[in-house]
Amino acid sequence: MSAIVIIPLLSILSVALQPSGSFIAGLTWPTNPQWSNFSNAWTTGSFATLMGSSAIVALGVVPIAVGISVLAGYAFGIMKFRGSNIIFYALLIGLVMPYEATIAPLYYNLRGVGLTDNYLGVILPEIALFISFGTFWMRAFFLSTPRALVEAAKLDGATPLGILSRVLLPLATPAITTLAALFFIWSWNEFLLALVILQSPELQTAPAGLGLFVGQRSTDIQGLAAGALIITIPVIVVYIVLQRKIISGMLQGAVKG
Repeated sequence: MSAIVIIPLLSILSVALQPSGSFIAGLTWPTNPQWSNFSNAWTTGSFATLMGSSAIVALGVVPIAVGISVLAGYAFGIMKFRGSNIIFYALLIGLVMPYEATIAPLYYNLRGVGLTDNYLGVILPEIALFISFGTFWMRAFFLSTPRALVEAAKLDGATPLGILSRVLLPLATPAITTLAALFFIWSWNEFLLALVILQSPELQTAPAGLGLFVGQRSTDIQGLAAGALIITIPVIVVYIVLQRKIISGMLQGAVKG
């Protein structure tokens, strides 16, 4: 299974290290690796600016989307109120609706309130896009927790917010960490929304900027491969740092759906 992920990355890396203008055939490691291709791509593609914009968007999206998802998942999983099932299943429409179909009306709505070419014009729709899955994920976790813990906390006089913060959140760390990692990866890789909403070069995110970089330098295959690897580095780092908690969170999420 690891080979399915590693071989394509090695293939792109071998292309990125080939001398500029050389003919590339298959997976062949260069005899004289050109590491300068990465610095050239970083400079010509303005990846410092692009990755800075992606970081601003991701850091704006992840904490808010995770916070809303935890509160909504707790409400639907633990607290019982009238119409909760109807509201929950209505919320799940966001999981099956192709968001590409909403891009055009979303653009005109955001333009009407002055949020085009603005980070908020990407951050707010991404939060709305992610919380359907986040609510589903956290509800499944809270449903899988022992009900006796919640009942014991109620007998001790804990408020609903106290039950969440002092009893359930310490148990939910792997699930929340996994959710935050997924939201970061999705936000970092988001292409279409950022391409449509953020039009100024200094505001464009890394995937949208890479798309324009491809259009401008279609013959520089080595530079394109180097650029593609550069923008994947933060995602790889996040996964490596959090892999144990992500695997633990995935297993917890699979307990009950």
